[in-house]
Amino acid sequence: MREISFKPERSQYAYTFGGVRPVMTVQPGTLLRLWSEDAFNFALRSVDDLPSQKVDIRYVNPQTGPFYVDGAEPGDTLVLHIVDLKPARDFGASSTIPFFGGLSATDRTAMLHDALPEATWIYHVDSLRNEVGFQSRFGDLEFALPIETMLGTVGVAPPAGEVRTSLVPERFGGNMDTPEMRAGTTIYLGVNVEGALFSIGDGHYRQGEGESCGTAVEGAMDSVILVDLIKGGAPLWPRLENDDHWMVVGSSRPMEDAWRISQVEMVRWLSELLGIHHMDAYQLVTQLSLVPVANGVDTNYSVVTKIPKRLLPRTHAHGGMHDRLREIARSVR
Repeated sequence: MREISFKPERSQYAYTFGGVRPVMTVQPGTLLRLWSEDAFNFALRSVDDLPSQKVDIRYVNPQTGPFYVDGAEPGDTLVLHIVDLKPARDFGASSTIPFFGGLSATDRTAMLHDALPEATWIYHVDSLRNEVGFQSRFGDLEFALPIETMLGTVGVAPPAGEVRTSLVPERFGGNMDTPEMRAGTTIYLGVNVEGALFSIGDGHYRQGEGESCGTAVEGAMDSVILVDLIKGGAPLWPRLENDDHWMVVGSSRPMEDAWRISQVEMVRWLSELLGIHHMDAYQLVTQLSLVPVANGVDTNYSVVTKIPKRLLPRTHAHGGMHDRLREIARSVR
């Protein structure tokens, strides 16, 4: 198995999906050891740093990549398996940003009231305990929270020459902000352009479902990722698989449309997996699905439909790709 380690220079960050030349070509079957910068581009380093003063919205969610996957063509399925995610810095940052977040007036939800208070929280990493420390900014409460690493952004170049900001989640993946994007998860993305041109970033040391205030515990990340390719069979929307669930991510506004997308695509996937009529698959989704909100704050909202594998007859997606990559991952150090 070929291994490649890559830590981008600051000038190599990408801030869009599409419209960026690849940093390198990789072969299917490659193990990538990658470093990515935090969503704020290392602009918030103390509680005295405020987003309105330090963060340039043009340069947030810096992406590591894009990577050109040899042999990937439109209509194929790019496969990424997350082997490991580890904090690459001894602190993470979170913040409230004026007129941004799920519980504030925004540019799309216009209100007459003033912005909520702007503040920055710094979470110090205790790697031995695998914890981050919460410290109140408006009181004196302090306690530890477990680190639960995830990637906020994983995506490929969109179709038809589109260029989308790294703040957007859509069919190509992007800024989905789902905690399901963690170690042990396999991601299936439809290839839209030659080489797929995938990138990752927006590491979170932890995040609740929905990312209410718009920011997680944002931090630089060391990621270990296996890359593979399935010829043909491109899913319309991102599919995820772990040992316990099949999942589909839908991203849109309003949120009910994101939910509908994830439900419809899960009906289609279950129909394929079990070889059943789509109306029977619809009935199963109705009775079995779990539907966590991934993000309720981004330019598009993201909703995940999850189906527990244990409740269905044993079957394998994509020829058992997830199981095969999980086995390979166990040998990776």
